[in-house]
Amino acid sequence: MTDVEDRTPRSDGTKNAFKAPEGSSVTRVRLMPSARTGDGESSMTSGFAVPEGLTVPRTESESETTSEFTVPQGLGLPQPPAAEPGGSAFSPPGTSGVRRAPHAFTPPSGVPVVGPARNAPWQDRMRTMLRMPVAERPAPEPVQRTEEGGPAVPRVLDLTLRIGELLLAGGEGAEDVETAMFAVCRSYGLDRCEPTVTFTQLSISYQPSLVDDPVTASRTVRRRGTDYTRLAAVFRLVDDLSDPETHVSLEEAYRRLADIRRNRHPYPGWVLTAAAGLLAGAASLLVGGGPLVFVAALVGAMLGDRLAWLCAGRGLPEFYQFTVAAMPPAAIGVALTLSHVDVKASAVITGGLFALLPGRALVASVQDGLTGFHITATARLLEVMYLFVGIVTGVLVVLYFGVKLGAPLDPDAALGISERPVLQIAASMLLSLTFAVLLQQERSTVPWVTLNGGVAWSVYAAMHHVGGISPVASTAVAAGLVGLFGQLLSRYRFASALPFTTAAIGPLLPGSATYFGLLAIAQNDIDQGLVSLAKAASLAMAIAIGVNLGSEIFRLFLGAPGGTSASKRRAAKRTRGF
Repeated sequence: MTDVEDRTPRSDGTKNAFKAPEGSSVTRVRLMPSARTGDGESSMTSGFAVPEGLTVPRTESESETTSEFTVPQGLGLPQPPAAEPGGSAFSPPGTSGVRRAPHAFTPPSGVPVVGPARNAPWQDRMRTMLRMPVAERPAPEPVQRTEEGGPAVPRVLDLTLRIGELLLAGGEGAEDVETAMFAVCRSYGLDRCEPTVTFTQLSISYQPSLVDDPVTASRTVRRRGTDYTRLAAVFRLVDDLSDPETHVSLEEAYRRLADIRRNRHPYPGWVLTAAAGLLAGAASLLVGGGPLVFVAALVGAMLGDRLAWLCAGRGLPEFYQFTVAAMPPAAIGVALTLSHVDVKASAVITGGLFALLPGRALVASVQDGLTGFHITATARLLEVMYLFVGIVTGVLVVLYFGVKLGAPLDPDAALGISERPVLQIAASMLLSLTFAVLLQQERSTVPWVTLNGGVAWSVYAAMHHVGGISPVASTAVAAGLVGLFGQLLSRYRFASALPFTTAAIGPLLPGSATYFGLLAIAQNDIDQGLVSLAKAASLAMAIAIGVNLGSEIFRLFLGAPGGTSASKRRAAKRTRGF
Protein backbone atom coordinates (compact mmCIF):
# COMPACT_ATOMS: atom_id res chain seq x y z
CA MET A 1 0.00 0.00 0.00
CA THR A 2 1.51 3.32 -1.04
CA ASP A 3 1.70 6.47 1.01
CA VAL A 4 -0.96 8.07 -1.13
CA GLU A 5 -3.34 5.20 -0.55
CA ASP A 6 -2.55 5.32 3.14
CA ARG A 7 -3.53 8.98 3.31
CA THR A 8 -6.77 8.42 1.43
CA PRO A 9 -9.78 8.52 3.81
CA ARG A 10 -11.72 5.33 4.00
CA SER A 11 -15.44 4.87 4.27
CA ASP A 12 -17.14 3.98 7.54
CA GLY A 13 -17.87 0.52 6.27
CA THR A 14 -14.26 -0.35 5.55
CA LYS A 15 -12.35 1.69 8.08
CA ASN A 16 -11.49 0.01 11.37
CA ALA A 17 -11.89 2.28 14.34
CA PHE A 18 -9.94 -0.04 16.63
CA LYS A 19 -6.65 -1.61 15.63
CA ALA A 20 -5.58 -4.88 17.05
CA PRO A 21 -2.64 -4.68 19.38
CA GLU A 22 0.73 -5.71 17.99
CA GLY A 23 1.57 -9.29 18.56
CA SER A 24 -2.04 -10.47 18.79
CA SER A 25 -3.77 -12.44 16.11
CA VAL A 26 -7.38 -11.85 15.24
CA THR A 27 -9.67 -14.43 13.82
CA ARG A 28 -11.23 -13.37 10.55
CA VAL A 29 -14.97 -13.24 10.37
CA ARG A 30 -17.09 -13.31 7.29
CA LEU A 31 -18.83 -10.18 6.20
CA MET A 32 -22.32 -10.06 4.87
CA PRO A 33 -22.55 -10.24 1.11
CA SER A 34 -23.40 -6.53 0.93
CA ALA A 35 -20.08 -5.73 2.66
CA ARG A 36 -17.89 -7.82 0.34
CA THR A 37 -15.63 -6.10 -2.16
CA GLY A 38 -15.36 -9.00 -4.52
CA ASP A 39 -16.11 -12.64 -5.05
CA GLY A 40 -13.83 -13.69 -2.24
CA GLU A 41 -13.65 -12.81 1.38
CA SER A 42 -12.77 -9.33 2.39
CA SER A 43 -9.40 -8.89 3.97
CA MET A 44 -10.87 -6.47 6.51
CA THR A 45 -11.51 -7.66 10.04
CA SER A 46 -13.92 -6.29 12.66
CA GLY A 47 -12.62 -4.41 15.63
CA PHE A 48 -15.04 -6.36 17.75
CA ALA A 49 -13.86 -9.78 16.63
CA VAL A 50 -13.19 -12.26 19.38
CA PRO A 51 -9.47 -12.69 20.11
CA GLU A 52 -7.94 -16.02 19.36
CA GLY A 53 -8.44 -18.49 22.12
CA LEU A 54 -11.62 -16.82 23.39
CA THR A 55 -14.01 -17.95 20.71
CA VAL A 56 -17.35 -19.27 21.82
CA PRO A 57 -17.88 -22.89 20.84
CA ARG A 58 -20.53 -23.22 18.17
CA THR A 59 -23.22 -25.75 17.94
CA GLU A 60 -24.36 -27.38 14.77
CA SER A 61 -27.64 -25.45 14.78
CA GLU A 62 -25.97 -22.10 15.25
CA SER A 63 -25.12 -20.02 12.24
CA GLU A 64 -21.49 -19.25 11.55
CA THR A 65 -22.19 -15.52 11.54
CA THR A 66 -23.88 -15.30 14.95
CA SER A 67 -22.43 -13.04 17.62
CA GLU A 68 -21.56 -14.08 21.13
CA PHE A 69 -24.22 -11.62 22.30
CA THR A 70 -27.03 -13.55 20.60
CA VAL A 71 -29.85 -14.49 22.94
CA PRO A 72 -29.61 -18.22 23.73
CA GLN A 73 -32.12 -20.49 22.13
CA GLY A 74 -35.39 -20.70 24.09
CA LEU A 75 -34.96 -17.32 25.78
CA GLY A 76 -37.01 -14.84 23.75
CA LEU A 77 -37.24 -11.20 24.71
CA PRO A 78 -40.46 -9.24 24.19
CA GLN A 79 -40.36 -6.95 21.25
CA PRO A 80 -40.42 -3.26 22.17
CA PRO A 81 -43.65 -1.45 21.28
CA ALA A 82 -43.71 0.31 18.01
CA ALA A 83 -43.07 4.00 18.24
CA GLU A 84 -46.11 6.21 17.99
CA PRO A 85 -46.34 8.33 14.90
CA GLY A 86 -45.08 11.82 15.26
CA GLY A 87 -47.58 14.48 16.20
CA SER A 88 -48.32 17.23 18.62
CA ALA A 89 -46.97 17.07 22.16
CA PHE A 90 -50.53 17.46 23.40
CA SER A 91 -52.00 14.58 21.40
CA PRO A 92 -53.50 11.80 23.55
CA PRO A 93 -51.12 8.88 24.19
CA GLY A 94 -51.94 5.42 22.98
CA THR A 95 -53.14 4.31 26.41
CA SER A 96 -55.39 7.27 27.09
CA GLY A 97 -58.53 5.14 26.91
CA VAL A 98 -60.28 4.50 30.19
CA ARG A 99 -60.29 0.72 29.89
CA ARG A 100 -56.67 0.45 28.67
CA ALA A 101 -55.11 3.01 30.93
CA PRO A 102 -52.53 1.56 33.36
CA HIS A 103 -52.55 2.45 37.03
CA ALA A 104 -50.48 5.49 37.82
CA PHE A 105 -49.13 3.72 40.88
CA THR A 106 -49.87 0.75 43.04
CA PRO A 107 -50.33 1.41 46.75
CA PRO A 108 -48.19 -0.60 49.19
CA SER A 109 -51.23 -2.61 50.26
CA GLY A 110 -52.26 -3.33 46.68
CA VAL A 111 -55.06 -1.96 44.54
CA PRO A 112 -58.14 -1.46 46.75
CA VAL A 113 -61.02 -3.83 46.27
CA VAL A 114 -64.06 -2.02 44.98
CA GLY A 115 -67.14 -2.70 47.02
CA PRO A 116 -69.88 -3.26 47.78
CA ALA A 117 -71.39 -5.61 45.26
CA ARG A 118 -73.47 -4.72 42.24
CA ASN A 119 -76.71 -5.66 43.95
CA ALA A 120 -76.14 -3.10 46.70
CA PRO A 121 -78.19 0.13 46.62
CA TRP A 122 -76.87 2.82 44.33
CA GLN A 123 -76.19 5.11 47.30
CA ASP A 124 -73.60 2.68 48.69
CA ARG A 125 -72.02 1.93 45.32
CA MET A 126 -71.69 5.56 44.30
CA ARG A 127 -70.53 6.68 47.74
CA THR A 128 -67.79 4.04 47.67
CA MET A 129 -66.46 5.14 44.27
CA LEU A 130 -66.80 8.82 45.12
CA ARG A 131 -64.45 8.39 48.08
CA MET A 132 -61.84 6.68 45.87
CA PRO A 133 -59.14 8.56 43.94
CA VAL A 134 -59.96 9.18 40.30
CA ALA A 135 -57.15 6.93 39.06
CA GLU A 136 -58.48 3.96 41.05
CA ARG A 137 -62.14 4.18 40.10
CA PRO A 138 -63.36 1.38 37.86
CA ALA A 139 -64.38 2.22 34.33
CA PRO A 140 -68.09 3.03 34.03
CA GLU A 141 -70.54 0.89 32.18
CA PRO A 142 -73.14 3.27 30.76
CA VAL A 143 -76.61 2.00 31.60
CA GLN A 144 -78.57 4.63 29.69
CA ARG A 145 -79.09 4.95 25.97
CA THR A 146 -77.05 7.76 24.53
CA GLU A 147 -76.88 9.36 21.13
CA GLU A 148 -74.49 8.06 18.53
CA GLY A 149 -70.99 9.30 19.22
CA GLY A 150 -71.33 9.45 23.00
CA PRO A 151 -73.39 11.47 25.47
CA ALA A 152 -73.88 15.20 25.15
CA VAL A 153 -71.57 16.24 27.96
CA PRO A 154 -72.98 19.76 28.61
CA ARG A 155 -76.54 18.46 28.79
CA VAL A 156 -75.59 15.62 31.13
CA LEU A 157 -73.81 18.07 33.43
CA ASP A 158 -76.81 20.42 33.34
CA LEU A 159 -79.17 17.58 34.26
CA THR A 160 -76.83 16.58 37.08
CA LEU A 161 -76.75 20.10 38.50
CA ARG A 162 -80.52 20.47 38.36
CA ILE A 163 -80.99 17.21 40.25
CA GLY A 164 -78.42 18.25 42.84
CA GLU A 165 -80.13 21.64 43.24
CA LEU A 166 -83.45 20.03 44.14
CA LEU A 167 -81.79 17.72 46.65
CA LEU A 168 -79.76 20.46 48.34
CA ALA A 169 -82.71 22.87 48.45
CA GLY A 170 -84.81 20.13 50.06
CA GLY A 171 -82.39 19.76 52.98
CA GLU A 172 -80.39 16.72 51.87
CA GLY A 173 -76.88 16.32 53.25
CA ALA A 174 -73.91 17.39 51.13
CA GLU A 175 -72.47 13.87 50.84
CA ASP A 176 -75.79 12.45 49.64
CA VAL A 177 -76.11 15.26 47.10
CA GLU A 178 -72.63 14.54 45.72
CA THR A 179 -73.44 10.83 45.61
CA ALA A 180 -76.60 11.44 43.57
CA MET A 181 -74.78 13.77 41.18
CA PHE A 182 -71.99 11.25 40.69
CA ALA A 183 -74.55 8.50 40.03
CA VAL A 184 -76.21 10.53 37.27
CA CYS A 185 -72.88 11.18 35.55
CA ARG A 186 -71.80 7.55 35.79
CA SER A 187 -75.09 6.34 34.36
CA TYR A 188 -74.35 8.28 31.16
CA GLY A 189 -70.73 7.12 30.92
CA LEU A 190 -68.95 10.18 32.34
CA ASP A 191 -66.41 8.64 34.70
CA ARG A 192 -63.93 11.46 35.38
CA CYS A 193 -66.44 13.65 37.17
CA GLU A 194 -65.85 15.57 40.38
CA PRO A 195 -68.98 17.08 41.98
CA THR A 196 -68.58 19.77 44.62
CA VAL A 197 -71.34 20.88 46.99
CA THR A 198 -71.38 23.91 49.25
CA PHE A 199 -74.23 25.57 51.09
CA THR A 200 -75.37 27.75 48.19
CA GLN A 201 -73.47 26.53 45.13
CA LEU A 202 -73.10 23.32 43.15
CA SER A 203 -70.37 22.65 40.63
CA ILE A 204 -69.21 19.66 38.62
CA SER A 205 -66.13 19.14 36.49
CA TYR A 206 -65.67 16.50 33.81
CA GLN A 207 -62.31 15.73 32.18
CA PRO A 208 -62.47 13.33 29.20
CA SER A 209 -58.80 12.32 29.54
CA LEU A 210 -55.59 13.45 31.14
CA VAL A 211 -54.71 15.68 28.19
CA ASP A 212 -58.13 17.11 27.31
CA ASP A 213 -59.49 20.32 28.72
CA PRO A 214 -62.04 19.84 31.52
CA VAL A 215 -65.67 20.92 31.19
CA THR A 216 -66.98 22.68 34.30
CA ALA A 217 -70.51 23.85 35.12
CA SER A 218 -72.01 25.36 38.25
CA ARG A 219 -75.39 26.32 39.64
CA THR A 220 -76.46 28.51 42.57
CA VAL A 221 -79.17 27.48 45.04
CA ARG A 222 -81.13 30.61 45.88
CA ARG A 223 -84.44 29.25 47.16
CA ARG A 224 -84.93 26.60 49.80
CA GLY A 225 -88.10 24.83 50.70
CA THR A 226 -89.09 21.80 52.70
CA ASP A 227 -90.89 19.31 50.47
CA TYR A 228 -89.95 15.70 51.12
CA THR A 229 -92.43 14.50 48.48
CA ARG A 230 -90.34 16.22 45.82
CA LEU A 231 -87.20 14.86 47.46
CA ALA A 232 -88.50 11.29 47.22
CA ALA A 233 -89.42 11.80 43.54
CA VAL A 234 -85.88 12.97 42.77
CA PHE A 235 -84.47 9.89 44.50
CA ARG A 236 -86.69 7.65 42.38
CA LEU A 237 -85.40 9.36 39.25
CA VAL A 238 -81.78 8.84 40.27
CA ASP A 239 -82.55 5.22 41.13
CA ASP A 240 -84.03 4.65 37.67
CA LEU A 241 -81.02 6.30 36.04
CA SER A 242 -78.64 4.04 37.98
CA ASP A 243 -80.58 0.87 37.26
CA PRO A 244 -79.15 -1.07 34.27
CA GLU A 245 -82.54 -2.65 33.60
CA THR A 246 -84.39 0.68 33.37
CA HIS A 247 -83.36 2.76 30.37
CA VAL A 248 -84.14 6.46 30.74
CA SER A 249 -83.00 8.68 27.90
CA LEU A 250 -81.72 12.18 28.47
CA GLU A 251 -84.93 13.73 27.14
CA GLU A 252 -87.06 11.50 29.35
CA ALA A 253 -84.98 12.44 32.40
CA TYR A 254 -85.50 16.15 31.63
CA ARG A 255 -89.24 15.60 31.25
CA ARG A 256 -89.51 13.78 34.57
CA LEU A 257 -87.45 16.48 36.28
CA ALA A 258 -89.78 19.17 34.94
CA ASP A 259 -92.78 17.25 36.25
CA ILE A 260 -91.14 17.04 39.67
CA ARG A 261 -90.59 20.80 39.72
CA ARG A 262 -94.20 21.52 38.74
CA ASN A 263 -95.62 19.07 41.25
CA ARG A 264 -97.95 20.67 43.78
CA HIS A 265 -97.50 20.19 47.50
CA PRO A 266 -99.44 17.20 48.85
CA TYR A 267 -101.09 19.23 51.64
CA PRO A 268 -102.88 22.59 51.38
CA GLY A 269 -102.05 25.58 53.55
CA TRP A 270 -104.83 25.11 56.08
CA VAL A 271 -103.67 21.53 56.75
CA LEU A 272 -100.15 22.80 57.45
CA THR A 273 -101.50 25.41 59.89
CA ALA A 274 -103.58 22.77 61.69
CA ALA A 275 -100.55 20.46 61.80
CA ALA A 276 -98.45 23.18 63.44
CA GLY A 277 -101.13 23.65 66.10
CA LEU A 278 -101.47 19.92 66.78
CA LEU A 279 -97.68 19.60 67.01
CA ALA A 280 -97.55 22.30 69.70
CA GLY A 281 -100.44 20.71 71.58
CA ALA A 282 -98.83 17.26 71.51
CA ALA A 283 -95.55 18.73 72.75
CA SER A 284 -97.36 20.41 75.65
CA LEU A 285 -98.75 17.03 76.69
CA LEU A 286 -95.24 15.56 76.72
CA VAL A 287 -94.10 18.12 79.32
CA GLY A 288 -97.03 17.63 81.66
CA GLY A 289 -99.84 19.74 80.22
CA GLY A 290 -103.54 18.98 80.33
CA PRO A 291 -106.49 19.54 77.99
CA LEU A 292 -106.59 23.30 78.54
CA VAL A 293 -102.85 23.57 77.95
CA PHE A 294 -103.28 21.50 74.78
CA VAL A 295 -105.88 23.91 73.40
CA ALA A 296 -103.88 27.00 74.39
CA ALA A 297 -100.69 25.69 72.74
CA LEU A 298 -102.67 24.71 69.63
CA VAL A 299 -104.18 28.20 69.25
CA GLY A 300 -100.87 29.96 69.89
CA ALA A 301 -98.97 27.86 67.35
CA MET A 302 -101.65 28.38 64.69
CA LEU A 303 -101.55 32.16 65.21
CA GLY A 304 -97.77 32.13 64.99
CA ASP A 305 -97.86 30.08 61.81
CA ARG A 306 -100.27 32.49 60.12
CA LEU A 307 -98.16 35.49 61.15
CA ALA A 308 -95.05 33.79 59.75
CA TRP A 309 -96.85 33.16 56.44
CA LEU A 310 -97.82 36.83 56.33
CA CYS A 311 -94.22 37.94 56.88
CA ALA A 312 -93.01 35.51 54.22
CA GLY A 313 -95.49 36.96 51.72
CA ARG A 314 -94.06 40.41 52.45
CA GLY A 315 -90.54 39.21 51.68
CA LEU A 316 -89.14 39.37 55.21
CA PRO A 317 -86.16 37.09 55.98
CA GLU A 318 -86.63 33.90 57.96
CA PHE A 319 -85.10 35.47 61.05
CA TYR A 320 -88.08 37.81 61.45
CA GLN A 321 -90.53 35.08 60.50
CA PHE A 322 -89.32 32.92 63.41
CA THR A 323 -89.30 35.92 65.73
CA VAL A 324 -92.94 36.71 64.97
CA ALA A 325 -94.01 33.04 65.08
CA ALA A 326 -92.55 32.60 68.59
CA MET A 327 -94.53 35.47 70.12
CA PRO A 328 -98.18 34.20 70.16
CA PRO A 329 -97.55 30.99 72.22
CA ALA A 330 -95.48 32.95 74.72
CA ALA A 331 -98.11 35.70 74.88
CA ILE A 332 -100.93 33.19 75.53
CA GLY A 333 -98.89 31.54 78.30
CA VAL A 334 -98.23 34.89 79.98
CA ALA A 335 -101.87 35.89 79.59
CA LEU A 336 -103.06 32.69 81.29
CA THR A 337 -100.65 33.32 84.14
CA LEU A 338 -101.83 36.91 84.59
CA SER A 339 -105.44 35.67 84.58
CA HIS A 340 -104.60 33.33 87.46
CA VAL A 341 -105.83 30.31 85.53
CA ASP A 342 -104.68 27.07 87.10
CA VAL A 343 -102.58 25.88 84.15
CA LYS A 344 -98.90 25.37 83.50
CA ALA A 345 -98.02 28.36 81.34
CA SER A 346 -94.54 26.97 80.83
CA ALA A 347 -96.03 23.93 79.08
CA VAL A 348 -97.91 26.23 76.67
CA ILE A 349 -94.74 28.16 75.78
CA THR A 350 -92.68 24.96 75.52
CA GLY A 351 -95.20 23.44 73.12
CA GLY A 352 -94.97 26.49 70.90
CA LEU A 353 -91.17 26.21 70.85
CA PHE A 354 -91.33 22.59 69.70
CA ALA A 355 -93.08 23.70 66.52
CA LEU A 356 -90.31 26.20 65.72
CA LEU A 357 -87.01 24.55 66.66
CA PRO A 358 -85.00 23.91 63.45
CA GLY A 359 -84.36 20.23 63.99
CA ARG A 360 -84.05 19.45 60.28
CA ALA A 361 -81.32 22.04 59.68
CA LEU A 362 -79.51 21.00 62.86
CA VAL A 363 -79.32 17.33 61.86
CA ALA A 364 -78.15 18.22 58.36
CA SER A 365 -75.43 20.56 59.68
CA VAL A 366 -73.98 18.03 62.10
CA GLN A 367 -74.16 15.30 59.47
CA ASP A 368 -72.17 17.45 57.02
CA GLY A 369 -69.57 18.15 59.69
CA LEU A 370 -69.17 14.48 60.60
CA THR A 371 -68.83 13.43 56.95
CA GLY A 372 -66.09 15.96 56.18
CA PHE A 373 -68.02 18.83 54.55
CA HIS A 374 -66.91 21.44 57.03
CA ILE A 375 -67.69 24.54 54.98
CA THR A 376 -71.25 23.44 54.34
CA ALA A 377 -71.62 22.33 57.96
CA THR A 378 -70.44 25.72 59.20
CA ALA A 379 -72.91 27.52 56.96
CA ARG A 380 -75.79 25.29 58.12
CA LEU A 381 -74.84 25.83 61.78
CA LEU A 382 -74.87 29.59 61.22
CA GLU A 383 -78.33 29.24 59.73
CA VAL A 384 -79.47 27.27 62.77
CA MET A 385 -77.94 29.86 65.07
CA TYR A 386 -79.73 32.74 63.35
CA LEU A 387 -83.07 30.93 63.44
CA PHE A 388 -82.55 30.07 67.10
CA VAL A 389 -81.66 33.67 67.93
CA GLY A 390 -84.86 34.75 66.18
CA ILE A 391 -86.91 32.37 68.36
CA VAL A 392 -85.07 33.57 71.47
CA THR A 393 -85.72 37.19 70.59
CA GLY A 394 -89.46 36.66 70.15
CA VAL A 395 -89.89 34.69 73.37
CA LEU A 396 -87.64 36.98 75.43
CA VAL A 397 -89.57 40.09 74.38
CA VAL A 398 -92.83 38.55 75.57
CA LEU A 399 -91.35 37.11 78.77
CA TYR A 400 -89.70 40.44 79.60
CA PHE A 401 -92.99 42.29 79.44
CA GLY A 402 -94.69 39.47 81.35
CA VAL A 403 -92.18 39.74 84.18
CA LYS A 404 -92.60 43.53 84.23
CA LEU A 405 -96.38 43.09 84.47
CA GLY A 406 -95.93 40.82 87.47
CA ALA A 407 -96.71 37.46 85.92
CA PRO A 408 -95.71 34.76 88.43
CA LEU A 409 -93.68 32.67 86.01
CA ASP A 410 -92.00 29.82 87.86
CA PRO A 411 -89.06 28.05 86.18
CA ASP A 412 -89.81 24.90 88.20
CA ALA A 413 -93.50 24.74 87.29
CA ALA A 414 -93.09 22.15 84.53
CA LEU A 415 -90.19 20.16 85.97
CA GLY A 416 -92.39 17.74 87.88
CA ILE A 417 -93.58 15.83 84.85
CA SER A 418 -96.10 13.20 85.84
CA GLU A 419 -95.48 9.74 84.48
CA ARG A 420 -98.23 9.06 81.97
CA PRO A 421 -96.59 6.57 79.61
CA VAL A 422 -99.61 5.73 77.46
CA LEU A 423 -100.62 9.38 77.00
CA GLN A 424 -97.04 10.48 76.38
CA ILE A 425 -96.40 7.75 73.80
CA ALA A 426 -99.59 8.72 72.00
CA ALA A 427 -98.56 12.39 72.17
CA SER A 428 -95.11 11.59 70.77
CA MET A 429 -96.65 9.70 67.86
CA LEU A 430 -99.03 12.60 67.18
CA LEU A 431 -96.10 15.01 67.29
CA SER A 432 -94.16 12.92 64.72
CA LEU A 433 -97.21 12.63 62.49
CA THR A 434 -97.85 16.38 62.42
CA PHE A 435 -94.14 17.08 61.95
CA ALA A 436 -94.20 14.78 58.89
CA VAL A 437 -97.12 16.74 57.47
CA LEU A 438 -95.24 20.03 57.98
CA LEU A 439 -92.30 18.53 56.07
CA GLN A 440 -94.62 17.73 53.13
CA GLN A 441 -93.93 14.02 53.24
CA GLU A 442 -95.66 11.44 51.11
CA ARG A 443 -98.74 9.96 52.70
CA SER A 444 -97.29 6.45 52.45
CA THR A 445 -94.33 7.39 54.65
CA VAL A 446 -96.33 9.08 57.42
CA PRO A 447 -97.32 5.84 59.27
CA TRP A 448 -93.71 4.63 59.30
CA VAL A 449 -92.29 7.85 60.69
CA THR A 450 -95.12 8.03 63.26
CA LEU A 451 -94.16 4.59 64.53
CA ASN A 452 -90.48 5.54 64.54
CA GLY A 453 -91.21 8.62 66.67
CA GLY A 454 -93.16 6.56 69.20
CA VAL A 455 -90.27 4.09 69.52
CA ALA A 456 -87.79 6.95 70.00
CA TRP A 457 -89.79 8.48 72.85
CA SER A 458 -90.34 5.08 74.50
CA VAL A 459 -86.59 4.39 74.53
CA TYR A 460 -85.82 7.86 75.88
CA ALA A 461 -88.45 7.65 78.64
CA ALA A 462 -87.39 4.15 79.65
CA MET A 463 -83.74 5.17 79.95
CA HIS A 464 -84.23 8.59 81.55
CA HIS A 465 -87.41 8.44 83.65
CA VAL A 466 -87.20 4.77 84.63
CA GLY A 467 -83.51 3.97 84.43
CA GLY A 468 -82.28 7.30 85.77
CA ILE A 469 -79.73 7.77 82.94
CA SER A 470 -78.72 11.30 81.96
CA PRO A 471 -80.96 12.99 79.40
CA VAL A 472 -78.07 13.55 76.98
CA ALA A 473 -77.13 9.85 76.86
CA SER A 474 -80.78 8.79 76.65
CA THR A 475 -81.39 11.22 73.80
CA ALA A 476 -78.31 10.00 71.90
CA VAL A 477 -79.38 6.35 72.14
CA ALA A 478 -82.95 7.12 71.08
CA ALA A 479 -81.73 9.25 68.17
CA GLY A 480 -79.35 6.46 67.15
CA LEU A 481 -82.28 4.06 66.87
CA VAL A 482 -84.12 6.66 64.80
CA GLY A 483 -81.19 6.86 62.39
CA LEU A 484 -80.87 3.08 62.22
CA PHE A 485 -84.56 2.49 61.51
CA GLY A 486 -84.60 5.42 59.10
CA GLN A 487 -81.81 3.90 57.02
CA LEU A 488 -83.53 0.52 57.11
CA LEU A 489 -86.81 1.98 55.87
CA SER A 490 -85.09 4.09 53.23
CA ARG A 491 -83.31 1.04 51.77
CA TYR A 492 -86.55 -0.91 51.86
CA ARG A 493 -88.31 1.82 49.85
CA PHE A 494 -85.23 2.94 47.82
CA ALA A 495 -85.65 6.54 48.96
CA SER A 496 -83.92 9.18 51.05
CA ALA A 497 -83.54 8.59 54.77
CA LEU A 498 -84.58 12.14 55.72
CA PRO A 499 -88.36 11.56 55.56
CA PHE A 500 -87.98 8.65 57.99
CA THR A 501 -85.66 10.35 60.49
CA THR A 502 -86.32 14.09 60.64
CA ALA A 503 -89.93 13.92 61.83
CA ALA A 504 -89.18 11.04 64.22
CA ILE A 505 -86.74 13.16 66.26
CA GLY A 506 -89.47 15.71 66.98
CA PRO A 507 -90.32 14.32 70.46
CA LEU A 508 -86.62 14.53 71.43
CA LEU A 509 -86.12 18.22 70.63
CA PRO A 510 -85.00 20.29 73.65
CA GLY A 511 -88.00 22.61 73.88
CA SER A 512 -88.32 22.69 77.67
CA ALA A 513 -84.62 23.30 78.29
CA THR A 514 -84.70 26.17 75.80
CA TYR A 515 -87.71 27.76 77.50
CA PHE A 516 -86.27 27.52 81.00
CA GLY A 517 -83.02 29.10 79.84
CA LEU A 518 -84.86 32.01 78.26
CA LEU A 519 -87.07 32.47 81.32
CA ALA A 520 -84.05 32.57 83.62
CA ILE A 521 -82.39 35.18 81.42
CA ALA A 522 -85.60 37.27 81.43
CA GLN A 523 -85.57 37.14 85.26
CA ASN A 524 -81.91 38.34 85.31
CA ASP A 525 -80.58 34.92 86.35
CA ILE A 526 -77.94 34.84 83.63
CA ASP A 527 -75.92 31.95 85.04
CA GLN A 528 -78.89 29.63 85.36
CA GLY A 529 -80.11 30.67 81.92
CA LEU A 530 -76.78 29.92 80.26
CA VAL A 531 -76.61 26.54 81.99
CA SER A 532 -80.07 25.63 80.70
CA LEU A 533 -79.26 26.82 77.18
CA ALA A 534 -76.02 24.81 77.25
CA LYS A 535 -78.09 21.77 78.20
CA ALA A 536 -80.39 22.45 75.25
CA ALA A 537 -77.39 22.69 72.92
CA SER A 538 -76.02 19.41 74.31
CA LEU A 539 -79.35 17.67 73.69
CA ALA A 540 -79.47 19.04 70.16
CA MET A 541 -75.95 17.79 69.41
CA ALA A 542 -76.82 14.41 70.93
CA ILE A 543 -79.79 14.15 68.57
CA ALA A 544 -77.77 15.01 65.49
CA ILE A 545 -74.79 12.77 66.36
CA GLY A 546 -77.08 9.90 67.33
CA VAL A 547 -78.95 10.04 64.01
CA ASN A 548 -75.73 10.08 62.05
CA LEU A 549 -74.17 7.30 64.14
CA GLY A 550 -77.21 5.09 63.62
CA SER A 551 -76.94 5.61 59.87
CA GLU A 552 -73.23 4.75 59.86
CA ILE A 553 -73.82 1.63 61.95
CA PHE A 554 -76.39 0.48 59.41
CA ARG A 555 -73.96 1.01 56.53
CA LEU A 556 -71.18 -0.73 58.43
CA PHE A 557 -72.98 -3.96 59.37
CA LEU A 558 -76.21 -4.13 57.39
CA GLY A 559 -75.61 -1.97 54.32
CA ALA A 560 -74.59 -4.63 51.80
CA PRO A 561 -76.46 -7.88 51.23
CA GLY A 562 -74.72 -10.67 53.05
CA GLY A 563 -72.54 -8.30 55.05
CA THR A 564 -69.57 -6.26 53.95
CA SER A 565 -66.07 -7.49 54.63
CA ALA A 566 -63.32 -5.24 55.87
CA SER A 567 -61.34 -5.65 52.64
CA LYS A 568 -64.27 -4.41 50.58
CA ARG A 569 -64.85 -1.44 52.89
CA ARG A 570 -61.23 -0.38 52.47
CA ALA A 571 -62.13 1.32 49.22
CA ALA A 572 -64.80 3.36 50.98
CA LYS A 573 -62.62 4.78 53.73
CA ARG A 574 -62.45 8.50 54.38
CA THR A 575 -59.37 10.45 55.32
CA ARG A 576 -58.25 9.92 58.88
CA GLY A 577 -57.45 13.55 59.56
CA PHE A 578 -53.66 13.31 59.45
